[in-house]
Amino acid sequence: MALRKGRYEVLVADGPDDIREAQRLRWLCFVGQRGGVSTASDSVDADDYDQRCSHVLIRDAATRQLVACFRMLTLAGGEEIGDSYSARYYNLSRLRDFDGKMVEIGRFCIHPERQDPDILRLAWGAVARHVDEERVEMLFGCSSFMGTDTQGYEDAFAMLRERHLAPKRWLPRVKAPNVFRFARALRLRKADPRRAMAAMPPLLRSYLAMGGWVSDHAVVDKQLGTLHVFTGLEVRAIPPARAKLLRAAGA
Repeated sequence: MALRKGRYEVLVADGPDDIREAQRLRWLCFVGQRGGVSTASDSVDADDYDQRCSHVLIRDAATRQLVACFRMLTLAGGEEIGDSYSARYYNLSRLRDFDGKMVEIGRFCIHPERQDPDILRLAWGAVARHVDEERVEMLFGCSSFMGTDTQGYEDAFAMLRERHLAPKRWLPRVKAPNVFRFARALRLRKADPRRAMAAMPPLLRSYLAMGGWVSDHAVVDKQLGTLHVFTGLEVRAIPPARAKLLRAAGA
């Protein structure tokens, strides 16, 4: 998946050294950025899914710095949904009936010192290329809010409840022991759109702009220090104009 746009290039990890570099960036974004410390000289975020996924790396072409990464797990269809990372936290039994190839996007992160929106655009361009090449029909994963305190995210969760809940036929059910049932807790709250969008993670904003939907509850992930919602996107629901832009980014 070699791809270059402007000052950045996208590559698939080639061996353990590349994966280790991605794991270090993930640690920085998910743990180090919220004040986490480690006595190890090589602080990494790693799990058993790393060996099952393909890892996409985005580098600064001039400096070779890794500026973003994510991993992809491709499933033949809904019958394999139980093999996904997300299935550890959500009851996804309703998605077993999905008839089409699926890709789980996970551990997406951008280096905290990089605010260039072109990085996110290029990441989605790489995903679009993979979707076209593999004929993927659904993208899904966990979209993370930083921290485990819901305070400050009320408008974002209220907007998710108002506008973006999954259709009932796909709606994930509760599985994790510690969740925030925002659809129930905030049923009377009217979201302030400006505050809601300001608090929404960039990756989730992208999903929603393309027609994505979310679970009715957020999982409190103490290990990564995040609140995350299950997020799904049926490829056929992406507006044609936006799909054209994504394909152009991945060309």
